[in-house]
Amino acid sequence: MTSSAPEQSARGFRHASVLLDGAVDALIHDPAGAYLDGTFGRGGHSRAILARLAPEGRLLAIDRDPQAIAEPATIADPRFSIEQGEFARLGEIAEAHGLHGGLAGILLDVGVSSPQLDDPERGFSFLRDGPLDMRMDPSRGESAADWLARAPEGEIARVFKTYGEERFARRLARAIVERRVERPFTRTADLAEVIKAAHPAWEKGKHPATRAFQALRIQVNGELDQLDAALAAALEALAPGGHLVVISFHSLEDRRVKRFIRDHVRGDTHLPKGVPLRDDQLHRRLEALGKARRPGPEEVEANPRARSAVMRAARKRY
Repeated sequence: MTSSAPEQSARGFRHASVLLDGAVDALIHDPAGAYLDGTFGRGGHSRAILARLAPEGRLLAIDRDPQAIAEPATIADPRFSIEQGEFARLGEIAEAHGLHGGLAGILLDVGVSSPQLDDPERGFSFLRDGPLDMRMDPSRGESAADWLARAPEGEIARVFKTYGEERFARRLARAIVERRVERPFTRTADLAEVIKAAHPAWEKGKHPATRAFQALRIQVNGELDQLDAALAAALEALAPGGHLVVISFHSLEDRRVKRFIRDHVRGDTHLPKGVPLRDDQLHRRLEALGKARRPGPEEVEANPRARSAVMRAARKRY
């Protein structure tokens, strides 16, 4: 599978949409249908979808990041519209556009985008010093700095262990709490240095703050709860026969997507075996569209951030 060419965002940060061709192939089965891109980002997937739609097709995009919402000014297409909001709200946004229950396909590209990581002012990266923010929508919610300033040591350790799968979560949480007494954390480089000094076992080729920063980002943005809500909303917003395509970038996300699809493929497993029942009686609402797909070597070489991506797709039965 080949990658797309990196796109230049309005602020100058480059972004290459991951699994571009494979995701669009899995998504579009009716060029005249209405589709929803739940994570517009910098528009790579949306542009590819529009290129495949018939004149009567339609695309609705969503993104919670106000910088991403500024990007569609470059898309002059009457078939396209965009709304700012969390993808957990895709059901109500689709309803407002008269599309709820009638969407031919929904694409979710979960996680942080390259422009967010590359812009130090967003505070996502331990490699570039900037304000310790990490909010995908900086106008709402609590920043990473504010959360770290008030969270108890046990809660910080829980977040690092649960969302970052960090083996030394307690040790890192203790170092953070001890240091914040002297001076609160306000910069990404400062936090990364404290974690680096406290971490006893560095993984080869991985910065010791990688897992903790991932965990903080997930906590600040409520990402896993958002994903669960988005999957449930997508199932209701799709028309029968509609396709759901989800790209995730770490195991916490992918496990949720895999479980969601599996549960709705299997349906109600508590009913008696051997009894002839229809799919709707078994509540088998999804059909898996092939196995999970990953980027090929060429795409990973062109875009190293694609290496952990996993794409899963399913069709709504009824």
